[in-house]
Amino acid sequence: MINLSGELTEDTEIITHDNRGYNYGDALFETMKVVHGKILFWEDHYFRLMASMRIMRMDIPMNFTMEFLEAEILKTVEANTLIKSTARVRLNINRGVGGKYLPKDEKISYYIVVEPLQSDFYLASTVQTYTVDLYKDHFVAPGLLSTLKTNNRALNVLASIYAKENNFDNCLLLNTNKHVIEALQGNVFMVSGETIKTPPLNDGCIKGIMRKQISDVILNSGDYILEEASISPFELQKADELFISNVIIGIQPVLKYRKKEYSTKVSEDILRRLNTKLRLS
Repeated sequence: MINLSGELTEDTEIITHDNRGYNYGDALFETMKVVHGKILFWEDHYFRLMASMRIMRMDIPMNFTMEFLEAEILKTVEANTLIKSTARVRLNINRGVGGKYLPKDEKISYYIVVEPLQSDFYLASTVQTYTVDLYKDHFVAPGLLSTLKTNNRALNVLASIYAKENNFDNCLLLNTNKHVIEALQGNVFMVSGETIKTPPLNDGCIKGIMRKQISDVILNSGDYILEEASISPFELQKADELFISNVIIGIQPVLKYRKKEYSTKVSEDILRRLNTKLRLS
């Protein structure tokens, strides 16, 4: 079942030829994890969405309260018989239909789709190899728009194809200053000794919800130092660890970058602390 602007439907053909999200990428989305009827980090997701809608100059409907959207998400989860298990949810917000580059009107539409997930909490990776490389065919221009989760993901699509063609598990994206900013599906953290470094938002990385959670864990750990600073590709060869984060997988350790092999001790420790935080919340 799909939630189409409040109406539950089994019709999967919900996008028309004049939908602005389809034609121009005039849309935003949030990907969330729902565990037994609880949306993880819902407040962070909601306020990121509201801020993103304002940046995109979308006319936010009066009924788009935190309580309303939460109820719509959980209604959709329940309609798919996943309220007592774990689900991946995508909430897509678009500016409706009509117009060219200039919208015909400001009416906001949304749809919510869900799919089952296996694990309630975040599990340590069991893969024996996880290899990444740089994607250098195209670059991200740093700026406010690059931090938003919009439907304009052509670079991620091309980099995903490149990764598959070259047998990489993921690719690291670069900005126009040739700094590493993120992976295809998440933010990047680099470990060197007790210092854990992640790119700053003004380098152009997505303002990730899990990035915020992991940053809080690091800051409150008493064992590690968090540094928000640009990462040069040359630093990757010297790092002890490298890991990727998003709200679905939690933490994915990178095991190999070119000839460099990484350990996973710190990333596993951060993951344990993250799960502890979730249990106590």
